[in-house]
Amino acid sequence: MEFPEGFNQLDLLESHGHMIPVGTKSGWDEDEDDEDEEESCHTEEWYQQQELKLQETPNELILWAAERNRLATVEHLIASDPTLANCRDSDGYTPLHRAAYGGHFAVVSALLDAGADLHARTTDDWTPLHSACRWGHTTVASCLLRRGADVNAMTMGRLTPLQLAAGNAAADQTIELLLAQRTLQAGLKNSAGETAFDIAHRTSAHHMLFEMAEPCNNIY
Repeated sequence: MEFPEGFNQLDLLESHGHMIPVGTKSGWDEDEDDEDEEESCHTEEWYQQQELKLQETPNELILWAAERNRLATVEHLIASDPTLANCRDSDGYTPLHRAAYGGHFAVVSALLDAGADLHARTTDDWTPLHSACRWGHTTVASCLLRRGADVNAMTMGRLTPLQLAAGNAAADQTIELLLAQRTLQAGLKNSAGETAFDIAHRTSAHHMLFEMAEPCNNIY
């Protein structure tokens, strides 16, 4: 389609925005779905080939393996060199961070048993618990909390694990887990001045979980 000179797409959006289907999905979402689908189609032979390519760089290999739930590879690497449990990528993510945001419980447990730093921070001050809660991985979050993770830890943007979970419509069980922690300070505010309840109230129906929580959590 050809548009006249001086055509302004923003004007069209303003005048005809009502014609855009509300349910239209972003191309970014489709790309992410394609990546997830491609990942699930990989064979064991493919994974072994990738590991062979990375065998000369054990730091990269363990980060890769932790993210992709390659438990045997992670265990082999930390058995040969325990310091690998705390290596980092360029953004400060450790194997524990990667396993946590992937929801890989067995890998998380193996790394912790090998001495992985439970309180490790990325360049943006994310802890492994932040990673698990952002993606609603309740089992991993529970494991980290049992090991002593700080439920009130804040990122550089002053985001707590609860606030990150509150922004995920699929993280209701993770929210319940966090609200049950005795040391939780649910009323903490992020850099935008929002509490976890505020975030949940504008993103999903999970704000009702906060309303049922004990008053001692200081939600409001």
